[in-house]
Parts: sequence; C-alpha cells; structure tokens
Amino acid sequence: MAQNSTNTAFYRDIRFLKVLFQILFLLGVAALAGFFYANMIKGLSDQGHPLSLSFLDNEAGFEISEGIDFEASDSYLKAFWVGVVNTLRVSILGIVCATVLGFIFGVARLSTNWLIRSIAAVYVEIFRNVPLLLQILFWYAITQTLPRIAESISFIDTIFINVRGIYLPTIAVSDGFSSWLWYLLSGVGLAIIIVFCFAVFRLLFGSKEVQQTYRSAFVSNTIFGAKWFAAPVFLIVAIAGWFLSPGQPLQITNVSGIFLPTIAVSDGFSSWLWYLLAGVGLAIIFVICFAVFRLLFGSKEVQQTDRSSFVSNTIFGAKWFAAPVFLIVAIAGWFLSQGQPLQIIRPEIQGFNFVGGINFTPEFLALLVGLAVYTSAYIAEVVRSGIQAVVKGQREAARSVGLNQVQELILVVIPQAIPIIVPPLTSQYLNLAKNSSLAIAIGFLDLFHVGRRMIAQTGQTIPIFGMIMVSYLIMSLTTSALMNWYNRRITRYGR
Repeated sequence: MAQNSTNTAFYRDIRFLKVLFQILFLLGVAALAGFFYANMIKGLSDQGHPLSLSFLDNEAGFEISEGIDFEASDSYLKAFWVGVVNTLRVSILGIVCATVLGFIFGVARLSTNWLIRSIAAVYVEIFRNVPLLLQILFWYAITQTLPRIAESISFIDTIFINVRGIYLPTIAVSDGFSSWLWYLLSGVGLAIIIVFCFAVFRLLFGSKEVQQTYRSAFVSNTIFGAKWFAAPVFLIVAIAGWFLSPGQPLQITNVSGIFLPTIAVSDGFSSWLWYLLAGVGLAIIFVICFAVFRLLFGSKEVQQTDRSSFVSNTIFGAKWFAAPVFLIVAIAGWFLSQGQPLQIIRPEIQGFNFVGGINFTPEFLALLVGLAVYTSAYIAEVVRSGIQAVVKGQREAARSVGLNQVQELILVVIPQAIPIIVPPLTSQYLNLAKNSSLAIAIGFLDLFHVGRRMIAQTGQTIPIFGMIMVSYLIMSLTTSALMNWYNRRITRYGR
C-alpha cells in the first residue's frame, strides 16, 4: 500500500491538482480581463477618446459656486478637487451631527420616562423607514420656503438666513497677524519656562504634604469649575464681542514725549462693554451649573497630591499658570502688534445678494440635515443595542455602591458599551459618506456631481468614473482604519 502511494503519478496527486486548478483559474481570469480591457481600449480609440488623464490639465469651462474658489478658467483637476472637498465637508459634518443625535436618541430610547422614550421611538421609526432621497428632497423644499434676501432673518446683524442659505461671519488674517504670531510663540515659550521653574522651586522648597479634596463639597466644586471654566468662557465671549462690536473698542495711541504706547477708549467700547458683562454673567452661570451638576451626580472621591513629585508639580503649575501667561502675552501682543491681526468679515447685503462671510447654500443644508437625521436613526439603534448588551449585573453593582441612574449610565454602562457600539458605528459612517452621492438630486456640487459634469464635457467616462471610485475607496478605507484603531485602543485599555 505504501509503495503504491509513493509511485502515484504527479498528475494524479491531489496536491498537484489543487495548485494546477488555481493557476488555471487565475490565468482564465487574467485572460478574460485582458480581453475586456483590449475591447475597451479599441472602443475608446474608435470614439476618439483614448484612455488618458491628460485632459485634467485642460480648462474646465464651467463654474462651481460651492466650496473653495473656482473659476471657469481653472483646470479639470482643480474642479475634481473642489468636488472632493465638498464631499469631505458634508461627510465630516454629517458624521459629527449624526453621532450627537444618535447618542441622544439612543439613550432616550431606554429612558424610564414614557414621553421621552416615545418621542425617541417615533423619531427613529420615522426617519429610519423613510427613503433617504425623499428626506433630502423634503428638507430642500423646506429651504425654499425661507424669506427672500431683502427679508432675511437676522441675528445681531451678523447671521442671516434666507432662501439662499445661511450667511455667517468669517475670520480673516489681517496685516498685523505676522507680528502677533511672534507674541503667540513668545507666550508659549514663557509659559513653559514659568511652569518648569515653578515645578523646580516647589520640588526643592515645598513641604511634603498630601492635599485631600472631597469633590462632593459645593464650595470645592465651585472653585474647581471657576478654575477650569470661568476664565475661558469669559475670554471667549470677550474676544467674540471685540470682533462683533461696531468699531474697535480700544486702540493704541502714541502720546507726544512718551516712548510707550497707550490704550485709548474708542467708539466701539460701549458696545464691547455689554459683551464683557455678558461674559461675566455667562461664566458665573456656567460655574454654578457645573458645581450643582457635580454635587448631584459626582461621586465622592478623594484626590491626593504629593507635592514632592516633580510630575505633579509640573501639572499643578501648568494648570494654574500656563493658560493665564499665554493669554496675557497673546492679548498684549494683540494690542501691540502693528495693525489688527485678525478681523471679522460680516455678511453685508449689496444689491441683490450678500457679500463677505461664509455661505451655506440650501443644497448643502438640505443634504447635511438629510444625511445626519437619516443616519442618526440607525446610530440610535446601535447605541440602544450596545447599552442593552452590557451585563445586567454591572448595573446592579453600580446601584449597590450608591450610584444613581445618571452616574450608572455615564460611569459604568456607556464605557462598557462603547467597544460594542464602535464596529457597527463604523458601518454607519461609511454609509453616510457614500450616501452623500445622492446630492446630485438637489444640485449640490459634490464629487459625483462634478464628475458627471466633467464626463459631459470631455467624454472621458472610464477615467473619471475610476477617479470617483478611487476617491470614495480612499475615504472609506481611511474612515475604517481610524475607527479600527480607536476600537483596538479602547478594547486594550478596557481589558
């Protein structure tokens, strides 16, 4: 028996036959692909459209009003790039909006409140079962009911909503930006030096003591909130008010005989003062709300800080000195720079349209809302199923240590549900990016729409469709790679 097995002819050996059939199959596929490729090349040559990408350098001959600046004299390559940017813009914003809405309605689906749970269920069932194309057309029809240009809905004479979309102010770099940039870099360097010196001083001369802070105390929570949120909130409102005030609130003047600049009150100061007061009030409200929320839902935990540790001293110094030092230098540099570093460009009506600022067209808004709402309904179900997949014993353990429902959800359930949610969430992100090609139905100039225009003018169907497919493939693979990396990271730390 063994001798017969050894003398078996190679063409009857099952191992040889497996390899042979695989090679023959690959050769057959290659021959078939070669046949179709040769036939395609011959057909394109007969039509006068040889397979080439040289047409991308030619003048496009059409205008694109959506996205980055484009003129009819620009090349087809730039036109294609405009389409890619428009697709990326609506996809990224759509992913962000869909994620926020999906998490809100996904958690609401599990609420113990009947009204909230019912509203979330109706939202999911309606927008998940109505076709996406119909929803996009519906939202686009709504944008066409907005008022005309002359009757635009205005917010503080800065934001305008009308039938042509939403007009928002933009920040533009001015002449003094290069001078101000040096102050920013100096502020970063000075903050690093002060934090390092503080850490060394505290390490050498500080006493070894342990600080204990009970987070459940209202006073400590208020101090904690003020330390982290009061200054940023106030500065954000103050800086925004500086730009939004009519006229410059303060200006640098040179007094004769004095070699240092002085600050003088300008026409816009009274308007800016209201923004400063609003910033103070908003900061106080924000800090109090944070303290109350932390008091009600924060766990009682003790923070211990060993002042003899160089790392803890560095963190302590950075927390207290880095941001203030940088902001002081940055604000001082703003006044001392020659010219205004940045300026707000507000939309202004001239003739029959607005000029300046940034415009989100009705097509962009309808597509964004349609994609975000439709995808959020599916994300809500993903979030709901992920939360329900967490073992019931985890919730019981959370209640046994005194956590309420909000603490149980935030501290125990959601962190364990995230690894379950991420894989199906990735699929929804990919679907949203690919569904953006439906923009052609309302005239939004995305990647697919611009590609169709290029095909109509050049006749290069195969190269352009190949470019479109490769672009969507790169977007999908990049999104998938990022989400897979995030999933591996949270899974590793979770275990």
